Amino acid sequence: MKANPMTTTNPIDALLAEKGVLLADGATGTNLFAMGLEAGEAPELLNETAPDTITSLHQNFVDAGADIILTNSFGGTRHRLKLHHAQDRVHALNKRAAELARAVADRAGRKVIVAGSVGPTGELLVPLGAMTYDEAVDAFAEQIEGLKEGGAEVAWIETMSAPDEIRAAAEAAIRVGLPYTYTGSFDTAGRTMMGLLPKDIHGVTDGLSQAPLGVGANCGVGASDILASLLDMTEAKPEATVIVKGNCGIPEFRGTEIHYSGTPELMADYVRLAVDGGAKIIGGCCGTSFQHLAAMRKALDAHTKADRPTVAAIVERIGPMRNKVATENTAETSEARRERRRSRA
Repeated sequence: MKANPMTTTNPIDALLAEKGVLLADGATGTNLFAMGLEAGEAPELLNETAPDTITSLHQNFVDAGADIILTNSFGGTRHRLKLHHAQDRVHALNKRAAELARAVADRAGRKVIVAGSVGPTGELLVPLGAMTYDEAVDAFAEQIEGLKEGGAEVAWIETMSAPDEIRAAAEAAIRVGLPYTYTGSFDTAGRTMMGLLPKDIHGVTDGLSQAPLGVGANCGVGASDILASLLDMTEAKPEATVIVKGNCGIPEFRGTEIHYSGTPELMADYVRLAVDGGAKIIGGCCGTSFQHLAAMRKALDAHTKADRPTVAAIVERIGPMRNKVATENTAETSEARRERRRSRA
């Protein structure tokens, strides 16, 4: 009987055994905007039109110390690409995304994992919307096939809100033969937009033939919020490989642009608290630059795991929890949340 390729040693566990805690990369969208991407453009198209820009993005994160780099393919399903009339180029764009990241990782001189970024389709599944579960699986499989062919080692399912969409993407990864991770965005009063709580993230793919390599949270709102979510996730299942990839401080509009308040020093302290809270994979999401990631690498390498923090200690060191503020005075607008999800910046 032919062995299932996902039963072999996976790259994440192998590197965790060597290093203990892994550093994932930072923002894709906000860094690409700083490198010339225009509002409304599809980042995935840059894989073909500006490959040097994408190579530079990955190289800068590797130089900053990332152990895991995510492909430029967050909106790589046909449902997202159709907004840019590229729905018939799913395989080519995702394959190219993985090839660009793979080339950077292969010349790093150390092990760097290439994770294929898989974001939400932007569609609602039945009964809330028109897309069936099977259609979602097919769409994700189409994307993941391209990522696998281009050299991605893991399907990195991220910024999800709906448990059934997470499960569909996971089932697609299993069908294609890639191990997978998944993360939710807990940006709505401490839940995902579709009501999933951090403590319940572990059970989303129960019953599938392959378990995830890691689960967790990304994006959301501020760093304090994702660390509070981390405490819930690690308390619910202490033995799990838990991922946090938090935003760089607090998003705020300055005119028509979103800026993030986090400094390298704040993100370094976020890393220390994440390690103390039980995270095994730590990275940055919206607003996290190469400079931020370099500070995070330095903090991770120098830190010895300390006592598990309380939410009060997190707030004291990192700042107030924005989910709580948002529920009290709607400090962050729905427009800002939509913009963050659009770019997985």
